[in-house]
Amino acid sequence: MSVDSASQDPELLRRLLRAKDRMDAASHEDWPVQRLARVSRVSEAHFARSFKQAFGIPPHRYLLTRRIERATALLRDTDRPITEIAFDTGWDSLGTFGRTFRDVTGESPGAIRARARAAARELSRVPACFVSAAHRPDLTIAVSEKRRRAATDIKGALKTRRSHEPRCPRGRSLRARSG
Repeated sequence: MSVDSASQDPELLRRLLRAKDRMDAASHEDWPVQRLARVSRVSEAHFARSFKQAFGIPPHRYLLTRRIERATALLRDTDRPITEIAFDTGWDSLGTFGRTFRDVTGESPGAIRARARAAARELSRVPACFVSAAHRPDLTIAVSEKRRRAATDIKGALKTRRSHEPRCPRGRSLRARSG
């Protein structure tokens, strides 16, 4: 939770957590703000504003993060077809899944799978919690904002991608350790 969440009503925070838990449990389902607001028993506008204040990101972006995390885990840990993974993690279109996945992670689903298979031996020595953290997408800005920045400033996009590289507790890049 964010620092601003301390100023929110504890009952409201419990309701927001209830909605967040529902999204976590069924991230493959559609979770429009209207449905989440009903779960939290507040208005749509109040829910959207309060969720962002409490957790630091809007509800849609949180759900997108969960879907990408789940898809990445399935790509890494199973041999299921990419199309099946896309539909099982809540995407209506393979094209939308692939484009959004690439925008968020910087790699295609197939490239993630290939890299995970190549690095499997090296990762066996790393604690699972570090591996999970390294694969978690960073959605501090909207996907459309990432696209806009990439289109207007290629050098800036490369710097942004490098600045969001996963880091281990000692501050070294986890990617640098594996390559």
